[in-house]
Amino acid sequence: MTNTLHRQGLVEDLRRDYTIFVHTAKGINREGSAEKIREFMRICLKHRPVNMGDVKLGSMHQDDLKMDELIAKQGDGTVGAAVFTDLESLGRVLEDLIRADLGLCVNISGLMDEVRECCRKAGISRHSAEHSLGIWGAKDRLPEREILEFNTMCGHGMVSFGLIRRMIEQVRLRRLTPKRAARMMAKCCMCGAFNPVRAEALLQKMLTEGWLHAPKR
Repeated sequence: MTNTLHRQGLVEDLRRDYTIFVHTAKGINREGSAEKIREFMRICLKHRPVNMGDVKLGSMHQDDLKMDELIAKQGDGTVGAAVFTDLESLGRVLEDLIRADLGLCVNISGLMDEVRECCRKAGISRHSAEHSLGIWGAKDRLPEREILEFNTMCGHGMVSFGLIRRMIEQVRLRRLTPKRAARMMAKCCMCGAFNPVRAEALLQKMLTEGWLHAPKR
């Protein structure tokens, strides 16, 4: 199971949101995996992800954190992740990973049909597929759908509902640009799974197509 499965939104928005990461298994391929994880990160970085990080060390949008230094510090069993906004870049990453043959589990979160086709073009077929069953329980206590579209881009929930509402309000009042507000949200996501480009597009959409009122609290 991966926390990147719970992303919410319209299909047209999710077509610009693909997360790829590596995972290891204790007693199987975790010991001695550090250099393989670093190579995965170097391959992803070469193809210009919009976000990238390590859940223990932070992401590329955090202040004073350089990716070459982050990669050098990665150890056995850590989880490295990267986010891309187009299938072409994701496909090139897959092709490089196939050639590298790292022996690690590679996971991709995205629209099922598109990810499957991307794998096919790279010459591989998926091993398995996971689906989110949605949210169960007292759903009346959740915020509105628009807030969840931002929050679920960080599967660990580090981009809080309150911060998202604050950023929407600041954009509405023209105190922040959508790009700046999206980057501020991205800083909160340690693992690098938050997609700031998609967040910027959502904020711009709110600004031009609606939500001109302050979001409810």
